[in-house]
Amino acid sequence: MSSICGVADSFYVPLGDGRWQATVHTTGPWDAGSQHGGPPSALLARAMQDISPRDDMMIARFTCEILRPVPVGEISVAARVARPGRSVEMLEAVASAGGREVAKATAWRVLRTASEPVPSRLPAPAGPPEDYEPMRRPRSWGDGFLAAVEWRSITGGFTKPGPATIWARLRCPLVPDEEPRPLDLVLSIADSGNGVSWELDITRWHFINPELTVHLHREPEGEWICLDAQTAVSRGGAGLATSVLSDRTGPVGVGAQSLLIAPRPPASGH
Repeated sequence: MSSICGVADSFYVPLGDGRWQATVHTTGPWDAGSQHGGPPSALLARAMQDISPRDDMMIARFTCEILRPVPVGEISVAARVARPGRSVEMLEAVASAGGREVAKATAWRVLRTASEPVPSRLPAPAGPPEDYEPMRRPRSWGDGFLAAVEWRSITGGFTKPGPATIWARLRCPLVPDEEPRPLDLVLSIADSGNGVSWELDITRWHFINPELTVHLHREPEGEWICLDAQTAVSRGGAGLATSVLSDRTGPVGVGAQSLLIAPRPPASGH
């Protein structure tokens, strides 16, 4: 793992009894007091994987509903098996802050079987470029999460409108002294699909996603995740960001984010 963070630094610090202290690395680009959607999605997935662990299963679909801004502060996480089963199970996890639910996730995990593989027909991206310039971000966006991830662009980026193909890897662990699990890693990055593939002037428009859904046909390998992302915006304020998610050996699944497209309020004093 590439690291600009201290040895003991991480996105979250455990406080005991399912409570976590979010660090500055979770901060989203829009508001210094609110988390980016990636870290809490990964933390909820981690809780799911720790509740009634089953090595004979993998999570094939994960959805995180962001019920309200997730504060950069103390949050509590609880998980349960909502629908047990021998072949398929539904898991649930909830994050709360100040006595209110701030994010809720559900996931289906399925039994690993001896089925024959059928390779994805989606194209595999070129690997992370070795000769690259650090990706710039809009001056109005805060560091936080964006600085805690290493970004390498093949095409597009945070300062360019339109589709983008971006490689990313975490510079800090999700929690102290623990390598990110494959699902935690892909969820941390997948929530940035709309951020790298925006279409409208980001100084005039919000594009806020109240949810993230990821479908996986296999677990990613290694620390790098590729987002091949694009955004569609229709008349009326609804948008959809979709991403093909890949590791170095090829596609692992797809991500999607429903978007609210709304004008930003005028700057103070105008």
